[in-house]
Order: sequence, then C-alpha cells, then structure tokens
Amino acid sequence: MNDWRALGVSWRDGSARWEWAGPGGVSRTSPLPVGTELALAAGADRRCVGVWRSGRQLACPTAALIDPAARGARCASCQTLDRLHSVAADTSLDDPRPFTVYLAHHGTVVKVGITAVERGSARLLEQGALASTVLSTGPLPAARRCEHLLGTALGLPDRVTATRKRDARARPAEPGERAAALLATAERAHRLPGWPEGQARRDPPAVVDHTAAYPLPADGLRPAMAVAPLAPGQVLRGTVRCRIGGDLYLDAPNGDSGRSVLLDTRLLAGWALERAAADARSSAALTPLEHREDQAPLF
Repeated sequence: MNDWRALGVSWRDGSARWEWAGPGGVSRTSPLPVGTELALAAGADRRCVGVWRSGRQLACPTAALIDPAARGARCASCQTLDRLHSVAADTSLDDPRPFTVYLAHHGTVVKVGITAVERGSARLLEQGALASTVLSTGPLPAARRCEHLLGTALGLPDRVTATRKRDARARPAEPGERAAALLATAERAHRLPGWPEGQARRDPPAVVDHTAAYPLPADGLRPAMAVAPLAPGQVLRGTVRCRIGGDLYLDAPNGDSGRSVLLDTRLLAGWALERAAADARSSAALTPLEHREDQAPLF
C-alpha cells in the first residue's frame, strides 16, 4: 500500500517539483523536468492533504475523503485552519518578513500582487505569470496598502482565473510587448499620490520574462483535450513538454503523436499515486477543451 499522497506542483529556484506527503507528517519533493515520462496509477481514494505549518505538512486529523472533481484537496476544517494563518487571505498581518509588490503579466491582463522577498520568483512561477516587475519592497502592512491602492486607483485585479491564463498561453504576446505593458502600468502606478510609507519604490523597474522557465513556445500551446478527474485504479501516462504554474502540458498518451493534453495537477492532489506497470496503457478520461479566440493580448 502506498502511503505517499500527491500535494501538487511547486516551484523552487526556477524549477518545478512534485510535492508529496507521507505518514507522520513527513514530506518530500521530486524533480519535474521537461521530458519527464509520467506513468502513474491512482490508488483507492482521494483524501484531504492537511495544511502546511512552520515548514512541515500537518496531516488532516480525519483523513477526510475528497471529491475527485474538486479543484482543491482540503476538507472544510483544514481550509478554515489554513486561512487562519494566511498572507493570501489577509489573516497574517504580523509576518515580519519584507514583502514586494509586483505586477504580473497574464496575456490579456496585468494583475497586482505581493510576495515575500525570500521567495524570489517562486510566487510568479506558481501562478504561471508570463512576465513580471517589482514595484516596491517593505513590510507586509504597507505592501497590502499598496496592493489595495493599485486595485482601487488603476483597476488592477489581484486574481486571474485559470481559464483566462490558459487562453493567454494559446497566443502569447512577444516578450517586448509584455515588457511594454508592464512598464506602462508601472509608470501609472508610480504617478499615483498617497504611496504608503514603508514601501520603497524600485525606480526604474526591471522586467523579468518567465516563459523560458516553463518553457512556453513562442507560438503558444493549444491542447485539444484535458485530463478529467481521476477514478480509482486509472492510469495516467504522458511526456511533460511544458510546466506552467500548476498545469502540465503532456504529449498525448499511448503513442498518439501530434496531440497535447492539459493536466491540472490540482486534480492529482490527495491521491495516492504509484508507478504504473510498464505495459499499462493510459486509461484516464479526457475532456475536450475550447479556446476563446476573442482574447487579444495587451499591446
């Protein structure tokens, strides 16, 4: 019996990694480079992954069952506990670390966000940003006020839907166009009055393009199919050609050349996954994807 369950994909030092939770709160990671051959068999059920606290994974006390179709792999109790100490949920304002306020380019929209300085580019890569720039650095309360200012005064969102991000990957703009959109937005931001004290502005801002880390092809990604929620015992096979945020783009399984498949790794979190037999064919169901053609990139 495999007691190790998938937690999802994380990014460290510019590289994607699988996160796994084992018995007794033990966790580990494994690399996920481009070219990885996936051959995974789902276990008997999908269960809550618990919460991350003080550098370790805390198991769900009830090991609650999770619906295979749920995009999140936490039960209601663990979701509540997670939000009690969350920077993202605005319930952890006493964090002493310095935070940056950034702009992230997602093809058809620029969003504003904050991240701890020590995390580097990890937050941008986890959300699948195509490019980014840092506006300012300082304590968390001031970073939150900056984020609110930019959202209110410039109408910048602090979230972008997965659907919109995936549509942007189908027709990504040129790197120069992404940079121009970010720099124009940064200029508008720096002209705003009432910039919160404590956040030191970075002037001039520098743009970092993230597409090479994934790597996102210049002509985009347009998979025709996506992996459906797993069922017990199903086998998932494919070759990783791109990792962007928590999504994997796979060569179609079972030798069907010329097709790519989208895998949302959030659907794997909570499953006990084992290496499939060498002769096992992929049995995971696929669903068709539609790409909206009315999404024009910024600039």
